[in-house]
Amino acid sequence: MAASFRKSEPVQGRSQTHATFQVENLNPTPGSNNGCRSNRFMEDGVLLTWDYLSVTVAGGRPILQDLTGYARPGELLAIMGPSGCGKSTLLDTLAGRQGPNTSQAGHILINGRKQALAYGTSAYVTQDDALITTLTVREAVYYSAQLQLPDTMANSEKKERAETTIREMGLQDAMDTRIGGWGAKGLSGGQKRRVSICIEILTRPKLLFLDEPTSGLDSAASYYVMSRIASLNQKDNIGRTIIASIHQPSAEVFQLFTNLYLLSAGKTVYFGPASSANEFFALNGFPCPSLQNPSDHFLKTINTDFDKDIELGFANGIPTQEVIDILVKSYKSSDIYQMVQKEIAQICKQIIQKALNILDVGFSCQGGGALEKNKRQSGFFTQCHVLTRRSFTNMSRDLGYYWLRLGIYISLSIVIGTVFSHIGMGYGSIQARGSLMMFVASFLTFMAIGGFPSFVEEMKIFERERLNGHYGVAPFVIGNTLSALPFLALVALIPGAITYFLPGLHHGCQHFLFFVIILFACMMLVESLMMIVATVVPNYLMGIIVGAGIQGIMILVGGFFRLPTDLPKPLLKYPFYHISFHKYAYQGLFKNEFVGLTFPNDEAGNGGSPTITGEEILKQNWHFETAYSKWVDLSILFAMVVFYRVLFLIIIKTTEKVKPVIVKFMSATRKERTQVTVNPSATP
Repeated sequence: MAASFRKSEPVQGRSQTHATFQVENLNPTPGSNNGCRSNRFMEDGVLLTWDYLSVTVAGGRPILQDLTGYARPGELLAIMGPSGCGKSTLLDTLAGRQGPNTSQAGHILINGRKQALAYGTSAYVTQDDALITTLTVREAVYYSAQLQLPDTMANSEKKERAETTIREMGLQDAMDTRIGGWGAKGLSGGQKRRVSICIEILTRPKLLFLDEPTSGLDSAASYYVMSRIASLNQKDNIGRTIIASIHQPSAEVFQLFTNLYLLSAGKTVYFGPASSANEFFALNGFPCPSLQNPSDHFLKTINTDFDKDIELGFANGIPTQEVIDILVKSYKSSDIYQMVQKEIAQICKQIIQKALNILDVGFSCQGGGALEKNKRQSGFFTQCHVLTRRSFTNMSRDLGYYWLRLGIYISLSIVIGTVFSHIGMGYGSIQARGSLMMFVASFLTFMAIGGFPSFVEEMKIFERERLNGHYGVAPFVIGNTLSALPFLALVALIPGAITYFLPGLHHGCQHFLFFVIILFACMMLVESLMMIVATVVPNYLMGIIVGAGIQGIMILVGGFFRLPTDLPKPLLKYPFYHISFHKYAYQGLFKNEFVGLTFPNDEAGNGGSPTITGEEILKQNWHFETAYSKWVDLSILFAMVVFYRVLFLIIIKTTEKVKPVIVKFMSATRKERTQVTVNPSATP
């Protein structure tokens, strides 16, 4: 596309004739493709166009204003601008990741159609590298390959695809290096970014979005990352459409861009060949000084965050906002802007022609630019298996997930066993046994929230992979549950044995196993509860506070600190007492300990029995429900575990379903409909 910046009159009819096209209604008739030929870019790649695209947030504040442009296969489009200009918003909107608190106007077309991006067609590399820090590069990419690639592909082929992709991004020397994170040395920032890119290009997507791929990198690392991205088309012979938002590229990185989209305060300052941007600024009176990075010059010229020292003569002494207005008006009156409008109008003309063919002639295009869903994805059971293995590997290597907790549990159990050692069978041991059971069910299980920060990090990875369609919610829940079982069993067994045998609690293998299983179920319940908290409060500090508050209420109404019959009935007893898992943990542990034992009755008095049974203690001292056995309490605890996990799954699924509805509703209520405008000469 040759760039010309001669000012010209707007395309006649552009603002006069408006037409809105419901592209999704133009479905081709199966089996009929006579006389229809798709453009080559529609067959081999993805042409993304957007016309009069606007995005506003709650309150009507605009973020993007009437943006028009396109990205072609085989080209690298760079979105540039000062901080807060709308780069990431534009990228998210084009990728279909618009937030629920924003509304959108205008049209985004994919190969001339209004359609969603299907799995395997596009990939999105986020600004934050959400990676499992305990895995090596080889493991991270190979696990992802097993999740994304189909079951029909052999594991050896998946492994070869993973290693080939790693080599394409220049990471062959770091294959067996752990990614690393807080407190653990691992990959550099540039290497982590390339790992993120590796994971997203395993399916060979035709459309690739990258949000700030050079953020936090030095100039050398930035150039290496961007050069690898720019050379992806030469690696696997796929005409990729690459769109990247980038903050401040070096001169070498700038030369890698095919086209440049320059934004300021949500408005288009320039869109066209990156090599012609200097000419555009120079013709408008803002030439780039010699030996200066062009991108630095562009950003200085249109950045309104800092007042320029007019005495230095910057931008000829013109205020920054006035400079932006000059550039915006100049761009809209240039030939290159008219060429962009004609490109959009030509696509609209093709859609109208197809509609007329369907109505008047009765045949349709087969293909016609529509994106077919890439079904090359692993099956449900494969996803569950891979996620279980990956999560187990992460848990076994992450010291903060379970190992640190196990060490603290063992230390605390030794202290508990020492405090209650040789508890005996006297009358005073009744209160001591009750206090011990309460501490185990309350505070030992309470400490299970210690794994919440690690789970929040895992949730970040899940959200990234879920948005890119790597797997479903159910495999994630199943994989996380199964991988945690061995560690929870270990944490329950070893500290449980110390706590049980040092004081000399109720003898018998069955009683000991029940004690351990109750402790195991309670820790699973706490982890399930914290999973739900993580969906509502993703910040781990706030999440721990919320989770601790919920458990504190459950402990208070569980039936130990205040007898069930004495609890205020409104709210605290109904429903809090009955939905608190501590109620069933207390009852199960107390029944397991007291049923079958007999203690001397020091308060028998005249005519009283010299002994008191465990059943009598449960009824008279603790007011527990003894109509059913301890196994019912245990069953209720496991039922609550299942309920919490299913509730977590439902919340995630509901959020995914409701979020697009909220976006659509808010867009419909806030925006004024923007029509797709067409040059009358383009209408048949």
